[in-house]
Amino acid sequence: MLAISKFKNGSLCQHPFCLDCVAKYIEVTVEETTGCIECPGLNCRQPLDPISCRRIISKPIFEKWCDHLCDSTVLGSESCYCPYRDCSALVLNECRDNLKKIKCPNCKKNFCFLCKIPWHAGYRCNESRHLRDRNDILAGELIEEKKWTRCYNCGHSVERVSGCRDIKCKCGVQFCHQCGGPFHFGPLHSVPSRKG
Repeated sequence: MLAISKFKNGSLCQHPFCLDCVAKYIEVTVEETTGCIECPGLNCRQPLDPISCRRIISKPIFEKWCDHLCDSTVLGSESCYCPYRDCSALVLNECRDNLKKIKCPNCKKNFCFLCKIPWHAGYRCNESRHLRDRNDILAGELIEEKKWTRCYNCGHSVERVSGCRDIKCKCGVQFCHQCGGPFHFGPLHSVPSRKG
């Protein structure tokens, strides 16, 4: 009696498939798919683990499969390139977080993931393209460091030492010191009740 080597898909699943059959299945599927290859087991939806399959497939098939997996990961993720000329590394938002200020994992410099330019401390994305010189950048860094809030109407910076979040700017508008938007009544802001 001939013993069939059992295919082991890492710790994901285990089925009694011949290793040659699984290798042929992967070879055919790599040509037809753009990344994830599911286990051939009936009603099994587990992805095949490329590392577990490496020893049973050829090196060119393995490399092609890995290329497909990388492409599908990049295409399925929000991404951008680091804006610094000396870097330009591809940065992925794999967790799909609401990113704004991030540090490039390659060059370790901060940049804005939303507008894809070097970090514009203290300035909104729509204002950052108008930064003219080093003084603008230094002023923005001071605004960020001191946690000042800028008026949504005129851009004037305001520091809140104490008191409520309702700020009246020198331009005449009221805004919320916490969010920087127009003043609003809500869970954070309450109106004192009047008796009478």
